[in-house]
Amino acid sequence: MPYRHSRRSPSQQFEREKGRTMHKTNVAREGGCRCGQVRIMVSLPPFLTMACHCTSCQRMTGSAFSLSMAIPSKGFSITRGEPVIGGLHGATRHFFCPHCMSWMFTRPEGFDFVNLRATMLDDASGFVPFIETYTSEKLPWATTPAPHSFEKFPALDEYKGLMEKYAEWVENSTA
Repeated sequence: MPYRHSRRSPSQQFEREKGRTMHKTNVAREGGCRCGQVRIMVSLPPFLTMACHCTSCQRMTGSAFSLSMAIPSKGFSITRGEPVIGGLHGATRHFFCPHCMSWMFTRPEGFDFVNLRATMLDDASGFVPFIETYTSEKLPWATTPAPHSFEKFPALDEYKGLMEKYAEWVENSTA
């Protein structure tokens, strides 16, 4: 069967996908890099999911945006291998597989969470971004079903409300 491009609007995509979001009943997930030398385990649900359109994410992923999920640090573990720090080597640390160089996750400075690239999960089919960031740098054709968009990152004082809305969104999508 030939591939057929979807002509759904972002809001139609959102309605179609929201029932597939990751929720409490399917929390324990494994994943790994492209070559399999680094493996990870996620044991807590994300408190936010996102797509970032910034040009740095575009360059690091070789794509129009990066997809990620914010996981509490205590709910994330490396079960095999040792990722290495790559990217810009700044205060926010980006971790890669030392062999295949897959960008796996980020540990933002000053925060107790891991920003995991959603496609590192063995099954990322339940992933739907709730917010999209850096839409000011997005490619004109790049769309996501995220219900919340920001030209840059949300202000720090907006995250609490976004996390509450995300929890409601997940609850409503699994009801």
